[in-house]
Amino acid sequence: MAPPPPASMPLQQRLMHLAQTLQFGWFVGHLTLLFCSLRYSLSYITFNYYSRWARFSYRTAFVAAAATYGIVVYKAYRARSRSGSRQQPGALALLGDENVQYLLMALVWLFGRQIPLALLPFTVYSVFHVATYTRANLIPTFQPPQQSPAGSASPSGRTTTKSSPLADTIGRFVKEYYDASMMLVASLEIFLWFRVLGSAIIFTKGSWILLAIYTVFVRARYSQSSFVQGAIGQGVARVDALVANQSTPPAGRQAWETVKRLGQQATDATDINRYVGAKGQVPKKAQ
Repeated sequence: MAPPPPASMPLQQRLMHLAQTLQFGWFVGHLTLLFCSLRYSLSYITFNYYSRWARFSYRTAFVAAAATYGIVVYKAYRARSRSGSRQQPGALALLGDENVQYLLMALVWLFGRQIPLALLPFTVYSVFHVATYTRANLIPTFQPPQQSPAGSASPSGRTTTKSSPLADTIGRFVKEYYDASMMLVASLEIFLWFRVLGSAIIFTKGSWILLAIYTVFVRARYSQSSFVQGAIGQGVARVDALVANQSTPPAGRQAWETVKRLGQQATDATDINRYVGAKGQVPKKAQ
């Protein structure tokens, strides 16, 4: 993440400098997504989720999501171009970039029918992106770190700076809740797959195409995210414990073993590492 503007600038110039960056547009996109998600949630809990404002909030949230991930993908492409790298990633490697995956899924949800649950993973991500940007860029812009008074330098002789208490609070929040929130996102994404599967079973229009697309997305997330792997592992362990109960009929146990075997076979057959270079052309998620 780019550093905040120099403290020597006047506040107005610091704000202008900040607002002219792509990163600020990325931040505004995540902030817009949060506001739209909140507005849509209010419509949803009052059973007005097909009202004009609800539809507008839902679509705008995914427009913002697509914009934020599009900015990240664009910045990664521009960085590769500036580095002079002539070899651009292939189609599989590009699709292996999780920012590209989330960009494509944001577009899918944007043009598809409303599924409120689809908003939640993007919303959780936006909470942490907004918090991180606020701590690293906004707060230092409005309140630049102050150097310690003379005579209070660190034992090493270097002048120390005093950070904002609000920034420290945000930093502790991110550090304390990040892992739990990413596990929540993983669980939501898996539950959303079952939600889409349910629509496909009752033959909702376009649901089978959506199920195929979202299955590919979840498979990619499983190969890249330890949180998704952990969430699926926990779910399988819980079902194993239920099936192991003496009251479970043998047919139920056999059916579960069949599901696990088919799932493992499908996982092995769709292992992206077979198609992407061993050195890993799949980039990590940019923040």
